[in-house]
Amino acid sequence: MERLWKMASAETAAEHERILREIESTDTNCIGPTLRSVYDGQEHGLFMDKLEGRIRNHDREIEKMCNHHFQGFVDSITELLKVRGEAQKLKCQVTETNQKLQNDGKELLTSMDELRQCRLQQRNIATTIDKLTHCLPVLEMYSKLQEQMRAKRYYPALRTLEQLEGSCLPQAGSYRFCAIMAENIPRLRTHIRDVSMSDLKDFLESIRKHSDKIGETAMKQAQVQIARDNAVTSQQQSVSGRRIQKEVCSGTEVDRNGSNPFSEKDSGILDVEDEEENEIPGAQDLVDFSPVYRCLHIYTVLGARDTFENYYRKQRRKQARLVLQPHSSMHETLEGYRHYFNQIVGFFVVEDHILHTTQGLVNRAYVEELWELALSKTIAALRTHSSYCTDPDLILDLKNLIVLFADTLQGYGFPVNQLFDMLLEMRDQYGEILLKKWNQSFRQILDQDNYSPIPVASPEEYQRIAGQFPFQDPELDKMPFPKKLPFSEFVSKVYSQLKEFIYACLKYSEDLHLSSTEIDDMIRKSTNLLLTRTLSHCLQYAIKKKNVGLAELVQIIINTTHLEQSCHYLEEFISNITNVPPDTINATKLYGTSTFKDARHAAEEEIYTNLNQKIDQFLQLADYDWMAAQGGGQASDYLSDLIAFLCSTFAVFTHLPVIMLLYLYCKIQLML
Repeated sequence: MERLWKMASAETAAEHERILREIESTDTNCIGPTLRSVYDGQEHGLFMDKLEGRIRNHDREIEKMCNHHFQGFVDSITELLKVRGEAQKLKCQVTETNQKLQNDGKELLTSMDELRQCRLQQRNIATTIDKLTHCLPVLEMYSKLQEQMRAKRYYPALRTLEQLEGSCLPQAGSYRFCAIMAENIPRLRTHIRDVSMSDLKDFLESIRKHSDKIGETAMKQAQVQIARDNAVTSQQQSVSGRRIQKEVCSGTEVDRNGSNPFSEKDSGILDVEDEEENEIPGAQDLVDFSPVYRCLHIYTVLGARDTFENYYRKQRRKQARLVLQPHSSMHETLEGYRHYFNQIVGFFVVEDHILHTTQGLVNRAYVEELWELALSKTIAALRTHSSYCTDPDLILDLKNLIVLFADTLQGYGFPVNQLFDMLLEMRDQYGEILLKKWNQSFRQILDQDNYSPIPVASPEEYQRIAGQFPFQDPELDKMPFPKKLPFSEFVSKVYSQLKEFIYACLKYSEDLHLSSTEIDDMIRKSTNLLLTRTLSHCLQYAIKKKNVGLAELVQIIINTTHLEQSCHYLEEFISNITNVPPDTINATKLYGTSTFKDARHAAEEEIYTNLNQKIDQFLQLADYDWMAAQGGGQASDYLSDLIAFLCSTFAVFTHLPVIMLLYLYCKIQLML
């Protein structure tokens, strides 16, 4: 029991020792649980005794330590007292320094505040500059847009609008002025579209008014080029050209103005030599096409190109119909036709220029469609109006004008074969008008002729007549001057008129792109019509008219004989001017021989008729005594007059050639 008690006391002592060590080593905030364990136990008094014993031990240790360090402490206090005075001085110095520092710091604070404000302003300025950097391009672009609008540079303005809307405004940000600009952009686009359309309408109206001038200029250019080409061709064919020129200038006046069939002035269109001295402006020099290009680009950018193309083509079709409508009095003068052609040429010159300078505004199919329409209406108008014309010179000038019109448009690539086909149709009309004109000329010549042999007083006069009519008589050449030619003046005049008719036909056939054979055939057929119809009727008229004496009839026989002999000269003349040999296969022969033979036979028949009538008149006027027993021994006065009349008539017949005289004598014998 004692042992157990000793063991329990030992455990209690060990526990108290542990608690004391824990109290010494643990923070005071954490000893609550330790003390609670002491108070919860039964040995509280014992623990307190141990605690007090431990405290006394620590007090003794502290006292030992203090005794050990007391002298050092005293020394430290003594040192501290010495330092207090210095510390007081230092405190004063620090206070003074602090005061100075505070005073100086106020200025620094003021400067720092100012610096802060400057930095704030600088940041604001940088921000402003950055914003302005994004806004200035917008403002500059908008200012540029306004200048372009004022200068009516609408296509660049539209491009500026695209840049403004696509890049500048989104980068600038959401500002009020940007919103205002964005709202104005659709209105500006609409304004640009409307203004460009207005410019296009002005352009269309302008080219409608000036198409006459454009066409005139284009036709002048074409004529100058044709003249140059002809000059080169004539140089290459100088030999044949000189021969033709010789024929042209040989004694016969080609027309009443003294010009030849190769003169450039026959058409009355343009004096090429004068025009070559000055450069003729082109259509692009006369017309400002920029409104079309500008409007096309604008509508393309706006995405309305189809609308623009349809509008342009529709308006041009309307203008084409107006241009193709001829004036009611167009057929009266050449200027009417010229104005009509100039307008058509001007219209298609503009369309050709638009075709080649724009991409798809008009295409080849559209232009060809317009040309087909124009060609049909033009040909119909020309057929109608030319049918009213009765002047061959006007028909010839019209033909030359049509040729120039066709060559001009052919130079721009338009097919003109139908125009030349129409000119071949007009050739028949021209031939009929020529026949009417030459009918009047022949009748005037026959009416004004004196039906007497031509007296020739000098060699010069003889050469002049020989130059007009191919007459050769070796026996007459040997006779001295003065002498008489067997035919009257109407022979040389009729022959000259025949040559003039041939020249007139040749003039019409020029520049029709016909071969020499076709020209030769045309001239020969027309000349045959002149001989067999016009001249034959005129000769019949001269023979059959009243109060034609036997002397006149005899002279007509002589004249037709010489004209018949000159027919082969006409054949050679036609061959020379057409460069087609007369012996060419299928070449048309002239019917002059039969025409003059028929006229001579008609004159002979008229002579027989007149003689019969005269003899009948003598016999009817005679007063015979049919109841007389025997004759009076001498011829009656009536019979004497008849014989005298026959003698004078036969004296007139002596002018006829011998063969014809024998033939006529036999006929009269049979008649008597």
